[in-house]
Amino acid sequence: MSKHDLQARPIYHYLRDSIEAHLSIVVAAMAVSHHIETQTGWCIKKFVRTPRRYRTVKIQAGNQTLTAADPLPDDLRAALLKIRSDGALQVEPSRGYNLA
Repeated sequence: MSKHDLQARPIYHYLRDSIEAHLSIVVAAMAVSHHIETQTGWCIKKFVRTPRRYRTVKIQAGNQTLTAADPLPDDLRAALLKIRSDGALQVEPSRGYNLA
């Protein structure tokens, strides 16, 4: 994955602290990317792009909140669960619509 995949713009740093902070963030991002790739078996590009199209919408109506969410496909749900070794990650409500 590159900055182009993330649609990131170039970053220019001149002070030592800024350069070191930027490098720390880059190394941390690489470590997280590597962890995701090894746990899911997906390339990071696929992992970043796949869930972008899924959204949750909350609508406030008086004292009630209506939450609407598209159900995640099974392959994305499985990939998200693999990231957490304990399997406790909840990635969506049990139904498409819930009243809070």
